[in-house]
Amino acid sequence: MPDNYFAQYLPFLIHILMAGGIAAAIVTLSWLIGQRKPTRAKLSPYECGMTPVGDSRQRFSVKFYLVAMLFILFDVEAVFIYPWAINLRQFKAQGEGHFGLYEMLVYIGIFLVGFFYVWKKGVLDWGETSPKRGNF
Repeated sequence: MPDNYFAQYLPFLIHILMAGGIAAAIVTLSWLIGQRKPTRAKLSPYECGMTPVGDSRQRFSVKFYLVAMLFILFDVEAVFIYPWAINLRQFKAQGEGHFGLYEMLVYIGIFLVGFFYVWKKGVLDWGETSPKRGNF
């Protein structure tokens, strides 16, 4: 190992130390200089400008969690499509353009089958459920 192996990480270490020091200094100065005048309005929970109603430990509908999981699933799908779209020209230059295209079409096809299944089940409907659609 060369003698200056760890020296190449010195700028990164300085950057981390300076960022941490500045963050700590800002928080400390805010705590020392800042005014603390608690009022009833400041101590009440903030609910987007609305007066809080009910218990904060109420149960959410299962649809809320299903839509959240579907959002993550579709988000991850977009994360996989983006690098493929960026490298599509390289696939074509290497003679693998059609294989890469067909591979992505299969991937999107599987994704669409799942999407239509979820749609038919009525997970994306937030209104009243109709009797002909199934519920989770």
